Amino acid sequence: MKLNNEIAQELYRTLQLTDSALQDEETAHLVINHNMVVGEHLIPGLEVDVKELKQGVQVQFRVLRDTIIAKPVHLCFGMLPETGLQEIHMEVAIEENAQVSVLAHCTFPNAVDIVHQMDANITVGAGAAYTYLERHIHGETGGIKVIPNAQVILEKNARFKTDFELLRGRVGIIDINYETTCYDQSVMEMNAKVNGRGDDLIKIREIGHLVGEGCRGVLTSRIAVRNNSRAEVYNMLTATAPYARGHVDCKEIVQDNGIATATPIVEVRHPRAHITHEAAIGSVDDKQLETLMSRGLSEDDAVDLIIQGLLS
Repeated sequence: MKLNNEIAQELYRTLQLTDSALQDEETAHLVINHNMVVGEHLIPGLEVDVKELKQGVQVQFRVLRDTIIAKPVHLCFGMLPETGLQEIHMEVAIEENAQVSVLAHCTFPNAVDIVHQMDANITVGAGAAYTYLERHIHGETGGIKVIPNAQVILEKNARFKTDFELLRGRVGIIDINYETTCYDQSVMEMNAKVNGRGDDLIKIREIGHLVGEGCRGVLTSRIAVRNNSRAEVYNMLTATAPYARGHVDCKEIVQDNGIATATPIVEVRHPRAHITHEAAIGSVDDKQLETLMSRGLSEDDAVDLIIQGLLS
């Protein structure tokens, strides 16, 4: 179903992407501008119901039992105006033995004073797999506040992976809050990569509960703060079941007057469970910097390249 192809194409142009996914009959997509559905195409096994609200949308996203969706589903949430509030309420159900990957783009290229808030409840059924890659495009003013919240349940043998990336523009304020509960033999991976500049504020709170026998979980954060930006990372893994395994890994680079804090917490309540953690905060490695500068890069360009390597 094509609802307003011109607006959908404009949102894709801000992403510097072609709109080929919007034309592909084998690729499902949903495109939202503020509180309006401007593009939608579904394929068998995928059910999406959208209710337009005053300041956003309510989305029911369901992949039916035993359905394997070959191509990533494209979601695009954006606002072309300079100001406004966008609220996304999502109920996600990946039914038993289903598999799906979602490529979600959030674009706010002209943001001066925009708030984007997402609240999601996600259930990944037994034997199912759900991958969610969220990529953000912001403007250069830093005039945006992004607040994603999610509660995730992984049933037996389920797999869940989520990646958050800011590709272009200033962060503004990002306040991520994800909490996942893992049951028997399930696997969780949550990753965040953010590059802060100016007076950006980055807050990440990711929690994983390993409550099922043999389940596994990894929390990974890669953050850079420069100028007067700040980062506050809180990662917590708890293990209460036999043979549960987990790891927390946080690395942050600090330049100029940036400030970074990392709080990795691991809690083990079963003698056969095991969790490890690693946290590192510091400036750009001097040897790397010297090597790059000896090859003709300026100091600023060398720092940019090192940070890109951290976030890649």
